[in-house]
Amino acid sequence: MTTKNNSSIKKAKLIITIVDRNKTEFYTDVISQFESNLQMVLYGEGTANTQMLEMFGLNNEKGIIFSVVRSDLVKEVMQTLEEKFKTIRNGKGVATAIPISSVIGLSLYQFMINNRKKRGDQNE
Repeated sequence: MTTKNNSSIKKAKLIITIVDRNKTEFYTDVISQFESNLQMVLYGEGTANTQMLEMFGLNNEKGIIFSVVRSDLVKEVMQTLEEKFKTIRNGKGVATAIPISSVIGLSLYQFMINNRKKRGDQNE
């Protein structure tokens, strides 16, 4: 039987979330609750026909959120996003997670996954 110590490096994933632009800040805050130290937001437009969107009263301006999250938290983040997509008024969106296979620099990686030593922490 093998045991892992608390200082082992945890894997990370990149969660890409696409939502209406006016909901971007809300979803960034939701994801940050899961120890995501690194998030980036880009703005863009969807590919749907403008006339069709106007007819249905939909918004074509999108926010794309890139969030680095520890792998062990990804399932919980995705479940939370799915719940918010269903319950928040005009809060629909899509999200996917992809593995991060390499990062240069241990300190940067530990920052991204919120795995840095804390003052007074003698376990690491």
